[in-house]
Amino acid sequence: MKIALASDHGGFELKDKVKNYLQKKGIDVLDLGCHTEEPVYYPDFGKACGEAVMNGEAERGIVICGTGIGIAIAANKIKGVRCALCTNQYMAEMSRKYNDANMLALGAKVLISEIAFGIVDTWLDTEFEGGRHQHSVDLLNCL
Repeated sequence: MKIALASDHGGFELKDKVKNYLQKKGIDVLDLGCHTEEPVYYPDFGKACGEAVMNGEAERGIVICGTGIGIAIAANKIKGVRCALCTNQYMAEMSRKYNDANMLALGAKVLISEIAFGIVDTWLDTEFEGGRHQHSVDLLNCL
């Protein structure tokens, strides 16, 4: 599996921790930046990650900013992206199981890295349930 990963400056430190965590698990990571703590604009990075997922450069994407809100909004502007902001493992599980979320947003200022790693693991390990949820996902893809 290949995961696209992007953040703004507020999420830079957590992005690097998540990147290292994923790589230690043997997961290929496409790091789309940012690469320093110099101020940048989160919409640019949410868009880049969303496009990488939709273009097939990565199977899924993870985006990070201070709260996760702005970068999730930016990612969800890309047609076909279903980016879920998750602050706990239950939300991560449901985002995959019921919504087939292909992107995960995290907030660096609201999560410690150990909790973020648990969210990432749950999100990666949970499969889409399909069934009655498929119609909802199909409707999302038509918006």
